[in-house]
Amino acid sequence: MRTLPGEEVQPAAARLDEERLAWLALALSPGLGPKRILDAVKQLESASQIFSLPLTAIEGLRFPAEAAQFIFDGKARQVAESEWARVAEQGATVLTYGCPEYPERLKEIYDPPPVLWVRGPVGLLSRPGIAVVGTRHPSPYGSGMAEMLSRDLAVRRLLIISGMARGVDSCAHRGALAARMPTVAVWGTGIDVVYPKENKKLAEEILATGGAIVSEVPMGTFPAPQNFPRRNRILSGLSVAVLVVEAAENSGTRVTARCAEEQNRDLYAVPGNVTSKGSWTPNTLIKQGAKLTATWEDVWEDLPSQVRLELEALAPVESKSETTASLLPDPVLRPEESMVLEILRQDESLQIDEILDLLETQLTSSEVFTAIFELELTGRIRCLPGKNYVRTM
Repeated sequence: MRTLPGEEVQPAAARLDEERLAWLALALSPGLGPKRILDAVKQLESASQIFSLPLTAIEGLRFPAEAAQFIFDGKARQVAESEWARVAEQGATVLTYGCPEYPERLKEIYDPPPVLWVRGPVGLLSRPGIAVVGTRHPSPYGSGMAEMLSRDLAVRRLLIISGMARGVDSCAHRGALAARMPTVAVWGTGIDVVYPKENKKLAEEILATGGAIVSEVPMGTFPAPQNFPRRNRILSGLSVAVLVVEAAENSGTRVTARCAEEQNRDLYAVPGNVTSKGSWTPNTLIKQGAKLTATWEDVWEDLPSQVRLELEALAPVESKSETTASLLPDPVLRPEESMVLEILRQDESLQIDEILDLLETQLTSSEVFTAIFELELTGRIRCLPGKNYVRTM
């Protein structure tokens, strides 16, 4: 960046802030998409040079007239400074394409976001991760598989990345949290707008466990349908692979899978019942070449050698002679809890009356209710609408 006559040379940290402010100003200017911004900055000595260009030079970057005028009049800088202050109040970070911490994998995609709004550690975004995606209305089987696979991969330090939507996304994040590992949620709203609202506690748990919340849209952006399909390219872009659990024929998950293929990411899919609508996408992807995935080993053995070595250095994997799929120690269960857990399945729910009938000769109703309560507290079972219960792991 050139110094103008009479201008003091700023310290490196201040120059970096000026650079980030410029990226932010461009991202907030009307009519400018990621590709146009990136192409324009490549023609400049630095992003911050945009603040000192004459109007004709800004228009020469192939910017729309409205955007060029917005930048030249200083309005872009004003809104960027205002947004910067709001981000600081949230204790969040503005991560720009020009920052050294910007994840290299995301730079590989066709149109990487020029700016990411991040709550949580930005360094997490550069760790090897897998995007776990699927329907907002999973079956008990889909929920259980998403949580189990995410837990078993997370405990081996593979970062779980998802969109924190209802259904499979939320189960994926909960699986990582069950492994006591950080997870990354990529939102289609501002990082201060929880969506769906019932996931507020989940968002708090993600941050409390050292995870991160990421978005490419400004603070205060409310849910808009067009933001979520675009968000999916970031999910796959941050990841080394994408795992599809359950999804219907026409769904956002198909968009993510297509992004994965375009970005040359490995694609995995959990097979499902052929009579279920939610199995259409994963089963079709498997027919088209996605790897059939039933356990964490199916993903692990297919990871690039460099990625596996990096993950094994972080957390040595257990001996192959072990049969368990999880590294987490099982909590000691009381006999009553073991009996209830024994009759429950991951792929099919049981209504409370059915559970009482099956255990009628072995346990009293109060013992069953107590056992169910304890198993719910430890996260080993989940209650579905209508007092139906399934195993989670």
